[in-house]
Amino acid sequence: MAKQDYYEILGVSKTAEEREIKKAYKRLAMKYHPDRNQGDKEAEAKFKEIKEAYEILD
Repeated sequence: MAKQDYYEILGVSKTAEEREIKKAYKRLAMKYHPDRNQGDKEAEAKFKEIKEAYEILD
């Protein structure tokens, strides 16, 4: 299993501040949220990946 770069997943730099991380998470979570992408398994997987990245970095 490949090591994930949580900063890359959220599209922020490794020096990003907490507020930048939160803003990126909210933007991506809205875009890939299952309620907005019903039946889209790729969007669901991306949402889970984004959620995991945010939980680790927050």
